Amino acid sequence: MDSSAQDAMAQTKSSSSGNGPSSIFIHETAWIDQPSRIGDGTKIWHFSHVLPRTSIGRNCTLGQNVMVGPDVSVGDNCKIQNNVSLYSGVTLEDGVFCGPSCVFTNVDRPRAEINRKDEFRPTLVRCGATIGANATIVCGTTLGRYCFVAAGAVVTQDVPAHALVAGVPAKQIGWVSHAGERLGADFTCPREGRRYQLTEDGCLKEILGQDQPDVAET
Repeated sequence: MDSSAQDAMAQTKSSSSGNGPSSIFIHETAWIDQPSRIGDGTKIWHFSHVLPRTSIGRNCTLGQNVMVGPDVSVGDNCKIQNNVSLYSGVTLEDGVFCGPSCVFTNVDRPRAEINRKDEFRPTLVRCGATIGANATIVCGTTLGRYCFVAAGAVVTQDVPAHALVAGVPAKQIGWVSHAGERLGADFTCPREGRRYQLTEDGCLKEILGQDQPDVAET
């Protein structure tokens, strides 16, 4: 790493001490390549590595041994638990939870002796989605808003918003609320009381009050 990159990382780490205007925390064993952007309130823990041209939003937590990048975008308020790698092609919107040791891929048919960097397939994880521990997300898929991928599942196709999926390969086994609670027959969240309904096209949408449209996009 050249001296300018070292200086930039040193400045980033010094600003994490809480004495300056930034509230970023970067553990001394973490490594931040430049250029990269890290939002205020974000914490990056032991032995993690942020690669060049990566953007991490505000108030995120990157646990131990997390690798992000290059060219990866992470939204605000995301939690990335220990031993997760976000490779080029992965995008996390706001409020995404990645459980410990969950796996992302970016090539369909990798071979050690064949360069397929021009074949990376994008993976999009929409706002509020949860990915359980040790789940695998095969590249080229989109995980819908507030969906829930159970621990150990292998996702090989798009997951609808608010869908609960489990198994190998992952299949839908129910619906979850914004709060991550499994919905029963009345489609009412037991934690927050928010009510939902299925549309004619099989999507789950929240029912809003009388002063708002009958069905809200989620």
